[in-house]
Amino acid sequence: MLRRKAAGERVEDIRKDLIIPTGKRKGENPSLASIYRALAEHEKIQAYPEAAEQVHIEFAMLQADARR
Repeated sequence: MLRRKAAGERVEDIRKDLIIPTGKRKGENPSLASIYRALAEHEKIQAYPEAAEQVHIEFAMLQADARR
């Protein structure tokens, strides 16, 4: 997705080749809104990698606590 977008391809065109692998909408294409949300999240992670890493650590700690 990222390579194709960087190459200038429109998200609307890329969407046709994306398939949801699991869940209620398994086998369908994601919505444009979902794709744009994922792209925005990726950009945030790229801009603030330390913050993203900290969030992952805290989430893992919460999961570990919940299992106890």
